[in-house]
Amino acid sequence: MDNNDYPSPYNRYEALLATEVIEYIALPAGNALAALQQFHDTCQDWLFGHLAYDLKQETTHTTIPYSAARDNGIAFPDLYFFRPRVVMLLQTQQVQIGGEDLTEQQAREIYNTCLQMPAHIEAQQRAIVTPQPQSRLHRAAYLETVKALQDHIHRGDCYEVNFCRDNFIPDISVHPLTLFDQLNRLSPAPFAAYYRVKDQYLLCSSPERFLQQQGNNIISQPIKGTTRRLENAALDEQARSTLFQSPKERAENVMVVDLVRNDLAHTAMPGSVQVEELFGIYSFAHVHHMISTVKAIRENNVPFTTVLQHAFPMGSMTGAPKLKVMQLIDQYEPVRRGLFSGAVGYITPSGDLDLNVVIRSILYNAATRHLSFPTGSAITFYSDPEKEWEECLLKAEAIVKVLKA
Repeated sequence: MDNNDYPSPYNRYEALLATEVIEYIALPAGNALAALQQFHDTCQDWLFGHLAYDLKQETTHTTIPYSAARDNGIAFPDLYFFRPRVVMLLQTQQVQIGGEDLTEQQAREIYNTCLQMPAHIEAQQRAIVTPQPQSRLHRAAYLETVKALQDHIHRGDCYEVNFCRDNFIPDISVHPLTLFDQLNRLSPAPFAAYYRVKDQYLLCSSPERFLQQQGNNIISQPIKGTTRRLENAALDEQARSTLFQSPKERAENVMVVDLVRNDLAHTAMPGSVQVEELFGIYSFAHVHHMISTVKAIRENNVPFTTVLQHAFPMGSMTGAPKLKVMQLIDQYEPVRRGLFSGAVGYITPSGDLDLNVVIRSILYNAATRHLSFPTGSAITFYSDPEKEWEECLLKAEAIVKVLKA
């Protein structure tokens, strides 16, 4: 995981690297979080891994049938965490390398190997003829579905739905590390990650933190509100201002903030849930985002998996009220999300954790040669279906550029 030098008072590391699996758990939704807690309690070591979106089956306290939608072709497990032999922690002017039975000489060899990686990546670069991405939701079908979701909003079924569409390329061969390097250069993000589980790869350029726990302090930083960056400095600043003042974007953001506050309150000390920042505007390579920060103090002796059980999936990728919109997502999205809109990150030996939101990502299965990169947006009463379509295209721009490079 790499924060790409984005400053934040909440970031503990500039980057983390974990490799060589000693032991792992890979489980379908059902009792996976309880197994994760037991796994961590037993080994009390660094764990790295992911929570896929379908883990919602055990986090809602109300059974939602598995989506009838077809598989996304990538096949990450619902939950996977591994204990690595080697962990590298990068902080300002400092690199720590540790691991099981690791000598100082071995640590120095690992460090030197990492210094040689840019040359290795450059040697792997080669021109690839990339077919045009496909989708099961083309423009007309997408617009029709957004209007159907707005009908649910008009009837009072929900207030906001995060609706996603798939983009995929079948039968394509890529070099994942090279592709991640290109994506990370074009669209650096504070929660970027290169992640591999056997033949499944995640090349992630996420700007969003799902959940961080340090001791009893918890924060979540949902994103809702996006606008394109402009080359002209004055116009770009105007775009920032317009985003900040937009009633629609503020309404989307505050609805998700309220949802996050409610999620965290289940495991927080009474009165400790606070909005640290509301409607913050942050600039990235291609877009400006509206980001809010919600803080809470965890109740003593509450396991980290209980916090996850109440907070996952993240509100920014579902909508409100969460249970109803997840049912609508299963009804209207033709493809399972899988790891997309899930979370990737780490758990420390003491039980602290930091997890991102898996968006702005390429997912690739090397065995089946299937590549996908879903995108989505928040549908509300005030949404213009055409603009939501354009937002989906905007969020996919960097990935399309990388694939065509």
